[in-house]
Amino acid sequence: MRKVRVAPKGMGLHEFVAQEQGFFADEGIEVEFDWKTFRGTQSSWKQYRYFERPQDRPYTEHKDETEKSGLIQGACVWGSISNAAAGMGRFVPDAYGVSPWAIFVRADSPIRQPGHLKGVPISVGLRAGSHFNVPYRLEKYLPLEQIKVVNTGGFGARLKALLEGEVEAASLLPPQIDMARQLGLRSVLEDEFHTLWWVPESMAKDDVQAYLRALDRAEKLLDADLDRHLHLWKIAIPAEFEHMHPWDFSGFSRGERFVYRPMPRTEFDEVLAQVERWGLGDYLKERSFDKLAYRV
Repeated sequence: MRKVRVAPKGMGLHEFVAQEQGFFADEGIEVEFDWKTFRGTQSSWKQYRYFERPQDRPYTEHKDETEKSGLIQGACVWGSISNAAAGMGRFVPDAYGVSPWAIFVRADSPIRQPGHLKGVPISVGLRAGSHFNVPYRLEKYLPLEQIKVVNTGGFGARLKALLEGEVEAASLLPPQIDMARQLGLRSVLEDEFHTLWWVPESMAKDDVQAYLRALDRAEKLLDADLDRHLHLWKIAIPAEFEHMHPWDFSGFSRGERFVYRPMPRTEFDEVLAQVERWGLGDYLKERSFDKLAYRV
């Protein structure tokens, strides 16, 4: 059986369901979850710059190993494309995810609606989904120059910063959205966004195809019986939150959905244009879809 290393996003259940149900094995691959990278993406990155984040290190500190052994990672559509354009792997356009996103504040906050976030630093993870989503969604309510972010890091770190009063608002993803609700925090704005997977250029296509097929089976199983699998959210709870609250996973939502069809080609062009307009395109070295995409 071929070994495949995967760093879960933790925003959905399909990877954990596929592992538990043996769907990866059915496809001929033995998936080894990269927990170090996964837990790193939950932690604080405030001291790190781009290329130093936990999800970057497989390409900046361990590039030879990553190119040799392979690694499947996932990120928001802006992040996966930007990472590839900056020289870190290739994005996979043959499937995508649809994930919830929200900005939360504390229950006693005077911030009641999106327009109240004028000039308020919103906790994000630098150049990740929590970051790109802020201008993408808030521009409907505020001019870009009035939208402010502060780099806190991973989703566990952002939720912690909000609870401890370090920030007044935080950009959250699953399962932190459901955690925030159970902790009595309040959402100001909610929407959805697309995610993509990214891999080294040398990754074996058979392995990526097998991985995607297993996720598709898991997605169908979740459609048929979601409640049976909600307990798997416990895997995605950051260690510092594990015993903070008696989490009721039966009250958690679906999280990210897996869509086994290609990302629309026009979305690639829109993403690059948005990243440039937001002033986040300074690390892009390549802008050609054909050179950045890893087609399976």
